[in-house]
Amino acid sequence: MDQKLERMKELSAILKEASRAYYQDDTEIMSNLDYDRLYDELLSLEKETGIVMADSPTVTVGYEALDSLPKERHESPMLSLDKTKSPEDLAAFAGEHEILLSWKLDGLTVVLTYQDGSLVKAVTRGNGEIGEVVTNNAKVFQNIPLRISFRGELILRGEAVITYPDFEKINEEISDADARYKNPRNLCSGSVRQLNNEITAKRKVRFFAFALVRADGVDFENSRGRQMEWLKSQGFETVEYRKVTAAGVPEAVAYFAEKIQHYEVPSDGLVAIYENISYGQSLGRTAKFPRDSIAFKWKDETRETILTGIEWSPSRTGLINPVALFEPVELEGSTVSRASVHNLSIVKSLGLGIGDHIVVYKANMIIPQIAENLTRSGNLEIPSVCPACGGPTQIRRMGQRDAKGNEGISPAEPEGEAVETLYCVNEECSAKKIKLYTLFVSRDALNIEGLSEATLEKLIGRGFLHSFADIFHLSDYRDEIVGMEGFGDKSCENLIRSIEKARSTTLPRLLYGLGIPNIGVANAKLICRFFDYDLVRIRQASAEELSEIEGLGGVIAASVVDYFANEKNKLALDALLGELQIEKPAADDTAQSLAGKTFVVTGSVEHFANRSELKTFIEERGGKVTGSVTGKTDFLINNDTMSSSSKNRKAKELGIPILSETDFLAMCGSQDEAG
Repeated sequence: MDQKLERMKELSAILKEASRAYYQDDTEIMSNLDYDRLYDELLSLEKETGIVMADSPTVTVGYEALDSLPKERHESPMLSLDKTKSPEDLAAFAGEHEILLSWKLDGLTVVLTYQDGSLVKAVTRGNGEIGEVVTNNAKVFQNIPLRISFRGELILRGEAVITYPDFEKINEEISDADARYKNPRNLCSGSVRQLNNEITAKRKVRFFAFALVRADGVDFENSRGRQMEWLKSQGFETVEYRKVTAAGVPEAVAYFAEKIQHYEVPSDGLVAIYENISYGQSLGRTAKFPRDSIAFKWKDETRETILTGIEWSPSRTGLINPVALFEPVELEGSTVSRASVHNLSIVKSLGLGIGDHIVVYKANMIIPQIAENLTRSGNLEIPSVCPACGGPTQIRRMGQRDAKGNEGISPAEPEGEAVETLYCVNEECSAKKIKLYTLFVSRDALNIEGLSEATLEKLIGRGFLHSFADIFHLSDYRDEIVGMEGFGDKSCENLIRSIEKARSTTLPRLLYGLGIPNIGVANAKLICRFFDYDLVRIRQASAEELSEIEGLGGVIAASVVDYFANEKNKLALDALLGELQIEKPAADDTAQSLAGKTFVVTGSVEHFANRSELKTFIEERGGKVTGSVTGKTDFLINNDTMSSSSKNRKAKELGIPILSETDFLAMCGSQDEAG
């Protein structure tokens, strides 16, 4: 079985690469005959094993958007684990029994349920009692089996994760440094809990099983190890584990400690659980922890050093981030000399002062942090002026932290207290301008080649740029630019040509490039689509209107309203619009016959390749597609109009018409003619 599963994975990778080359790169790396032969081999193996992986080229998982994630109570509470950082404690826990020692992965725990061989439900851990249903999203995880050979009810737990290489690739595509994700765990949590599983699919989430809850009728001979091997035989990737006794604990811990240095999957420690299922279950639980397992957290390597300074780094939003500078030390195999302190609350809680003796470590062996301050002189002076422009600074208090603390912020920060941050309030701050202009010319915005951050700094310093519109008049300074270091006639001509090319752009690119707080590429597209690519409507939109957009909340809506209410921003945008030609999307050529109508699509489709294609068809005509039937739904599309499904029942209760595809297309035809 293992060989067949490996061959299936190999075939899947080969076929996907061939498809990517053919459809994206317009090249062929194998003949159609070879492709079909390998495809048929994969199909045959899937039928033989009864296992079909989510990323198999033989299946297409439709994308679906939801209004919200429903909640569900777990059959049994998911308790936290007691923790230790001592290998001796692990050996004592094992005692005279065998234990399985495995990775403690750092992602989002998800519970999967299979019935009659098919994945029917996926629920996040949530608070341990109640989780969120993320079944649609789980179906697009990279390595999850959609169908398995086992036909009884199977319930298992595992960790959804995003690997470090995939995390870095996703962050590289975000040109705005302030908008990048803090760590793979945060990115994974947001990806798994998306309302649109098309976004989840792009994030390359992987799933590693770590516990079997139930498999009706299967005898595992009282062995956790046999459970894990059986899960592998069903197509699941499981966490790597080692079966050891107390005597073998030090060697096993050393093995994992060495491997984590280059391990691509985020992990913050190990988990030990008794191999003997009955023995472990007989131990019961405390009020907080199960007694059959314990977590081992890495004992961080620490070094004492001296704080030599604080670098105050302004961003395009005006936020000034404190970065600690200290005498270089060796940590986890590399030299470090700086660590982010995140905000003023942490600076104050650590009592930092220049010359203090501090203890530093790498969180999860990766991110340099200050563990404690041995001196606590507290003599650090908070700048009253911005280090970049000399303008005044302001201390702002952000919202309350919850009792568990925010991700990406050092544990040194007091729990439950409002977070203090430092801002530059000078609108003409050069650092803010440089970051803002860098975003404006980035690939996802106006895409102007030749304007690096360093070049923009020079142009702003020489007084050539005071607004975005000035970029389109840089040719007026041609002689001065040619004389700048790193420039010549050819590079200047290339720059001017790139600027002229950028005059023709799209509204989502422009909206993103303006640098409105909290507006990334995806949000810019959502806003433009909602307002039919009408900038006038976007500029005049109220917070209430913007909050209606699926995926946008009150904070983002307020950012947009505040931006367009600013008189200086209005004038700058008016000047910029005089330099640009905004291209209308092709969808605008389609009659908006479904404008203002909200649809829910369920069941199989016949006239479209999949439900995603039907969704696009509706959106191109001005309609909106959601995932659940509510009082705001106008039509439910289901070819089985007489079905007793929950969506059909809900539609009937609310008096919402249920249309077959034929009914829907007939309606579209008549409305298009009327339009």
